[in-house]
Amino acid sequence: MADVRLTNVNKAFGETKVLHDINLEIHDGEFMVFVGPSGCGKSTLLRVIAGLEDITSGELRIGGRVVNDVPPAERGIAMVFQSYALYPHMTLFDNMAFGLKLAKMPKDEIDRAVHGAAKILNIEHLLDRKPKALSGGQRQRVAIGRAIVRKPEVFLFDEPLSNLDAALRVRMRYEFAKLHESLKTTMVYVTHDQVEAMTLANRIVVLSTGKVEQVGAPLELYEYPVNLFVAGFIGSPKMNFITGEIVSADASGASVRLPSGAVLRAEVDAAAAKPGDKVTLGVRPEHFVVGAEHNTIEVELTFVESLGSQTHGYVSCAGVDDAMTCELGSGSTAIAGDRLKLGIPPSHCHLFDAEGQAFRRLYRLPQREAA
Repeated sequence: MADVRLTNVNKAFGETKVLHDINLEIHDGEFMVFVGPSGCGKSTLLRVIAGLEDITSGELRIGGRVVNDVPPAERGIAMVFQSYALYPHMTLFDNMAFGLKLAKMPKDEIDRAVHGAAKILNIEHLLDRKPKALSGGQRQRVAIGRAIVRKPEVFLFDEPLSNLDAALRVRMRYEFAKLHESLKTTMVYVTHDQVEAMTLANRIVVLSTGKVEQVGAPLELYEYPVNLFVAGFIGSPKMNFITGEIVSADASGASVRLPSGAVLRAEVDAAAAKPGDKVTLGVRPEHFVVGAEHNTIEVELTFVESLGSQTHGYVSCAGVDDAMTCELGSGSTAIAGDRLKLGIPPSHCHLFDAEGQAFRRLYRLPQREAA
């Protein structure tokens, strides 16, 4: 196992800079997920760690060793790609053993390594088959097994589930979590799916246009996003945003006037704000309270989406261009056209300044009791 440290890492293709001063420490044994929209630089950052892309400037260390000029095969890493890249004419055993045979490892050691990895991945009974006889999920397990047998210090995964159907992706998320628990090896995982990031990661790195926007545990990013980008990206359905202006503000909170004329209270440290400042109020769908009497906005229900255990309502509000989303509860009888009064608990309000930076929330996550 090994830690990974990037210090002032930049990457440019010609005159186009795609990674900007990346400073990041991935701890030994950690499951770190890079997440962000297409084109944000997450796969390029992974390829830089793998050595598949050269660093333009900065320093990369794996296990304390500077590896800027070390070829991929000598970095102690193993990479699993989006495509399975299996040899179609080989059995699964031979696919997993191929790299070890090239390294001239003794046959009995190869057998032990392949069967050990296959047991971890529950594919021992498939080792004599060829890739065409497998499902997508099984093929991806073989690709992972090929990485496991090398016993790398760091695993790198580049969107390994994106080619699978929705149900299989859910199952494979569970398999990845079990794999990390079993191997206890440093893993770096790239995805554009923030649900994958939230369910798998010890910590998440949110990237945008080649820059690190925020690093933290999943719930930390969900509850305390540092800016509008992170707030809008983390969470499904996404956070609702309403523009407004400060009426009054201090270290204990802020009162915000919305375009509809409603004035809402947000419990944030707004000591740096002053009346008249333009701000954006953020509210997660699950924090709206239907029928509340305080700190409320009036909306019209335009569409109801029933998901069985959850019912989402899409609502329009005066002065808000985009439809907002709220949770109505699985037993809700509301229908399109209904007028609703939605309360927003001040402790669950997020507030962002004109530059999109978050005011510090005063709400604190409940502490888990010791067992």
